[in-house]
Amino acid sequence: MSRIFSGIQPSGELHVGNYLGAVRNWVALQQQGEALFCVVDYHAITVAYAPEDLRRRTHDMVVSLLASGLDPQRATLFVQSTVPEHTELAWVFNTITPLGELERQTQFKEKAQRQESIHAGLLNYPVLQAADILLYRAERVPVGEDQIQHLELSREIARRWNSRFSPEESPYFPEPQPLLTRTRRIMGLDGQSKMSKSMGNTIGLLEEPDAIWEKLRPAVTDPKRVRRTDPGEPEVCNIYHLHQAFSPPETQEEVAVNCRKAGWGCIDCKRSLFTNINAELEPIRLRAAELKADPDHVAAVLDQGGSRAGAIARETMHQVKDAMGLRQAASSSE
Repeated sequence: MSRIFSGIQPSGELHVGNYLGAVRNWVALQQQGEALFCVVDYHAITVAYAPEDLRRRTHDMVVSLLASGLDPQRATLFVQSTVPEHTELAWVFNTITPLGELERQTQFKEKAQRQESIHAGLLNYPVLQAADILLYRAERVPVGEDQIQHLELSREIARRWNSRFSPEESPYFPEPQPLLTRTRRIMGLDGQSKMSKSMGNTIGLLEEPDAIWEKLRPAVTDPKRVRRTDPGEPEVCNIYHLHQAFSPPETQEEVAVNCRKAGWGCIDCKRSLFTNINAELEPIRLRAAELKADPDHVAAVLDQGGSRAGAIARETMHQVKDAMGLRQAASSSE
């Protein structure tokens, strides 16, 4: 079975965009291979933050992931900073990664334009991301479209390291392949940008039904439907795209037909969507409440996951150091 790896930043509780764009796919993938999923807290410290807030957000993210269906008996769930080999391998990869390739990364250029002072961590972010993946010699990586460029850099770093330190006939690091989910990009309720907490356009995965409806009711729909009697185009409506993610096929068809012939108003379409969103999220909310009431269980899951991930990571670094001629502590070579 191939090895699967993916990571998510500790932004606190999941929102619908995270869930549809990544986590629901992770739950399916844990049945299909050796899966490792990581809360990447080192990636979260490239911007200003409060330590206590980071701890809370990390815990809340783990609770959301478990409540969404990640099974510690099927997948390895852990926090990045508990496995020190992530940053150790990142330094190794920094020594073979050209500066120009990092400066050309689209996300770096976009984020750098919004900052007066650019930290090295922002530039080296994709190198640590490559280390996250290659530390476990992962062959498949579920990613969103906006991460494809970073994954290609991971593949290039694997090629560079292999060409220098690994036999040509049996390269040590695999070149990880992307796994794009069917729901590739989730637009926010404003209909203008990707669903993001920083944009304030999200539906929280653990929000109560009343709060979800208060956000959904005024959400942007097809801009051509000014009046209820105006026919619409479901393909350009963000609410219809959410129907495609949450509603059964027969409801999707009903929505599309009623939109095109103005048989429904947008509020009718939203009520139908709300019913189906709530049906899927209610069990997740209940499970999250149980997990929040049992923090010792959550800690035990992370300890177990960190132990599994750490064993793989130590073996990788042993092989990497041996190939590169680096001295190792006596315990790591036993």
